[in-house]
Amino acid sequence: MAHVSEASSFLQVRKTKPRATVGSISSGAVKSRVYFAIAAFAFVYLAIGVRLVHLAQSEEAPSNAWISAQDSISAARPDLLDRNGEILATDIKTASLFAEPRRILDVDEAVDGLIRVLPDLNPEVVRRRLASRAGFVWLKRELNPAQADQVHNLGLPGIGFLSENQRFYPGGSTAGHIIGSVNVDNQGLTGIEKHIDQSWLADLQSVGFTSDRGLEPVTLAMDLRVQHVVRDELVKAVDRFHAIAGVGIVLDVKTGEVVAMSSLPDYDPNDRSQALEQKRMNRATGGVFEMGSVFKSFTVAMALDSGKVSINDTFDASKPIRAAGRTITDFHGKHRALTVPEVFIYSSNIGTAKMMLATGIDKQQEFLGRLGLTSRLQTELPENAAPLLPPKWNELAAMTISFGHGISVTPMQTAVAAAALVNGGTLLHPTFYPRTEDEANSMGTRVISEETSRSMRYLFRLNVLSGSGRRSEVPGYFVGGKTGTAEKVENGRYVNNKRRNSFLSAFPMDDPRYVVLVVLDEPKPEREGIPATAGMNAAPTVGAIIRRSAPMLGVMPRFANGDEPIEISY
Repeated sequence: MAHVSEASSFLQVRKTKPRATVGSISSGAVKSRVYFAIAAFAFVYLAIGVRLVHLAQSEEAPSNAWISAQDSISAARPDLLDRNGEILATDIKTASLFAEPRRILDVDEAVDGLIRVLPDLNPEVVRRRLASRAGFVWLKRELNPAQADQVHNLGLPGIGFLSENQRFYPGGSTAGHIIGSVNVDNQGLTGIEKHIDQSWLADLQSVGFTSDRGLEPVTLAMDLRVQHVVRDELVKAVDRFHAIAGVGIVLDVKTGEVVAMSSLPDYDPNDRSQALEQKRMNRATGGVFEMGSVFKSFTVAMALDSGKVSINDTFDASKPIRAAGRTITDFHGKHRALTVPEVFIYSSNIGTAKMMLATGIDKQQEFLGRLGLTSRLQTELPENAAPLLPPKWNELAAMTISFGHGISVTPMQTAVAAAALVNGGTLLHPTFYPRTEDEANSMGTRVISEETSRSMRYLFRLNVLSGSGRRSEVPGYFVGGKTGTAEKVENGRYVNNKRRNSFLSAFPMDDPRYVVLVVLDEPKPEREGIPATAGMNAAPTVGAIIRRSAPMLGVMPRFANGDEPIEISY
């Protein structure tokens, strides 16, 4: 029994000892494997982290490019309204096509598909952009809905759309030169659109206050109905008299508001490329011209206001004037002494020059400067041309300036100065924004006396009743005005077969409300045997504008005994 116990004890010891040895080896191995696994995982995570950092750095540029593009297109613009609330310009949403070249799987497939849908794209340019390493590239801005759908249906990876604001002008060409236009990034290029950017919108956009935000609409002084009438009648006149260009302006003489302004050829701001064509320039404020005999209005006003000439004075117009080797004659001379009213209605160059001489050369220069005719006119439109003055304001220059030669001004300057002659003598700077009479009076400058203004209203009316402006008469509206027929200058010399005709008018002359100016460039005779003077083309065009627009402006016709009612067309 003892032997058996010893054996059992031995076996127990033998069994126990190996078990302890095996256990010791297994524990060390497990710990090593755990440490190895931790290190491996740490290495993998480190490698992933390094790769992510590398990818983030490599994608930083395209990300910024995409954000920059998104910011540049999201800037909104305020609606533009006419004085009656009609929409002149508004933003609409449109899709623009872009690509992320690094996500393009097959450049050839993408190019072929895009060119099929958008054949106006340049294949080589598209291929170069898609094959680049850029993060973001534009392919085409402002797609129409059909084009966007077709591109979307191609299912091309790396090709996408951004929604951006596109400017839309419901009236098309009707008021293009006033409203202006914008570029593809919705930034103002011309007209009021550019003025708004320069005044405040660009500053708001720079700090992000215009992104997808509603902006208060901007109201203009323009009456869209009258603007349509002016442009329509101007188009008819240019066509009827085969002119190469034309200008029409309607100006409120009590406030200085520009109610309508048209310059032909004009452009449709929905097609921004037209705005860059030279022939479509804004001639009303951006072009300077010799205005011809309408300038006699300013010479007569100057002479009467100086006190050196009265309306009852006479001037000898029986013979031409010789000055500095030049001869000044009358177009249809009466060859006799003329009273001041006769000098005006017969448009005598001789009588006007002598009236200026009686007043003084220095006085002329000062008076024209007082009317704003010798300096650049300031308006909200960026297109404002400076007048062309004679290099030497000597006696000959002063004499020719007195009847509208030798000095070039904008048609708008002419209309603004004329408003001061008939509104009681106050010069008001023009504005394309609404302005009340009280606001106008607070900023106006007196340039002639009330008495001189009354005399000018009498002379303007007399010229329509008995002079060259008879074809502008509209019964019931007491139209007054002055014609101007100026020969154009080519190669430094006047050409007698090319003229720029104008008619400067106001109505009603007993209490003027509006100045209307029409200028036709190189009008031809309507038919053989009829002269192409301003009285035959510019004057009747003004009459047509007044006949159609006066009721819209709230000026109703008034008839004395014997006057007949007139039919008003729209």
